[in-house]
Amino acid sequence: MRTRGIRRIAVLAMLLAVSGAVSPSSLPETEPTLLPEASLPESVEAEARERFWDLSGSPDVRSASAVIFDELGEEVLYAKDANVVRPIASITKLMTALVVREAELPLDEVIKITLDDRDTERGTSSRLRVGTQLTRDDLLHLALMSSENRAAHALGRTYPGGLPAFLNAMNEKARALGMTTARFVDPTGLSSGNVASAADLVKLVLAAARDPLIREYSTSPSHVVEVGGELLEYRNSNLLVTKDDWQIVLQKTGYTSDAGRCLVMTALVQERPVVMVLLNSFGKYTRIADARRVRRWMESGAESARVANAAAPADEEQGRAVMH
Repeated sequence: MRTRGIRRIAVLAMLLAVSGAVSPSSLPETEPTLLPEASLPESVEAEARERFWDLSGSPDVRSASAVIFDELGEEVLYAKDANVVRPIASITKLMTALVVREAELPLDEVIKITLDDRDTERGTSSRLRVGTQLTRDDLLHLALMSSENRAAHALGRTYPGGLPAFLNAMNEKARALGMTTARFVDPTGLSSGNVASAADLVKLVLAAARDPLIREYSTSPSHVVEVGGELLEYRNSNLLVTKDDWQIVLQKTGYTSDAGRCLVMTALVQERPVVMVLLNSFGKYTRIADARRVRRWMESGAESARVANAAAPADEEQGRAVMH
């Protein structure tokens, strides 16, 4: 496993450097966190190892920065301005969730929303009124699924040592993952001070996808909580999780006027876990359209590879016949 991890780092460094997107120095010196081997059936893994992408052209990504990373193939398939440091908006909440989970805080503990949890920077609204009491589990679910800002802030505020300790833990985790461009100044992503490159966000997505609860909550289509005797239904901020033709393992959306519209996710494409990082998309649906363009590009490349692989044995047989 160690050898495989080292090779993954080398491949990621080489391919991103060739793309002109990121320098090798911005990659982690330690082995990156990966999806567990058991997360895919053995038959799928064996078949995936035999296949490869025969990609041509580019997926015509409109987002300002992007990285498409094939985890099983251990290669970056596409990179665009991958080393540019940008505000990441609510993609931040993946790090918030990671820090909460790794602290092993009790999920059934009831937390009250306070005045401190209000957004005083951008004035965004929330259906979680001051005084609302929910479990840490519900707050984590809403933060990941619906990008609930007061929920995310309350998670940070109630961390042992308070918000300063939480922010320190977020930045320490970023360093541990080798996210050299990342900086976190709040647990919600509302601040433009929360920044990272697309290349570094691949590392965050891989780490977050190891946690089954983060995977589950980030991809839930909806969740209902009781607030003041009233049942409130929240829906996922990523419409792709409800589409039958998508298999999404983990996802997170983000938006502020500074960050633009952002999307990170791990999705199965041709039965392979593929990390997609799309930052600073212009227009409400551009990030979704980008994800679809990327998938079509990859599916076309997989088909080309299958045709080439099928033709290879016949070519080899013909060559042997000529030699004899």
